[in-house]
Amino acid sequence: MRFGPLAIALLVTALSPLAQAQDSGLATDEQILLKQVNTDKKALYAANLGLTEEESAKFWPLYEEYEAKVKPLQDRLLVNINTFATKYDTLTDEEAAAILKEKMAIEKEREALKQKYTAKIAKALPDKKALRYAQLETRIQLMLGRDIYSMIPLAR
Repeated sequence: MRFGPLAIALLVTALSPLAQAQDSGLATDEQILLKQVNTDKKALYAANLGLTEEESAKFWPLYEEYEAKVKPLQDRLLVNINTFATKYDTLTDEEAAAILKEKMAIEKEREALKQKYTAKIAKALPDKKALRYAQLETRIQLMLGRDIYSMIPLAR
């Protein structure tokens, strides 16, 4: 199992908001890199799930639906990171509280979506493949989170 392209794409995605701290909107580069990450994820699932045609017909629509619902959360995360980067040197306690509140809300919503769609996928796929999907999704999220958050300096 190879995560190289995915890790590199996300690492660049994590660096991009910090390098462009003055840009309050989502940069085009960030969106392009997120699209590449999502393409790499799809290829990773295709390579590792070994889906039959019947399973594919059930899985991919659920996967696409899930990813469409995760996208706004990714966008919010990038905005939150950009907000922190922009205010890093002058961050007030009130701003820090707002950034933290948004971070926690994004994580809660993302986990709820993951739970909901993993349950749907578990009904659509054989048990071992559903477990493999859940394991891959968790590994990918942990890796991406590690890469993103390791690049963001701690608040001071």
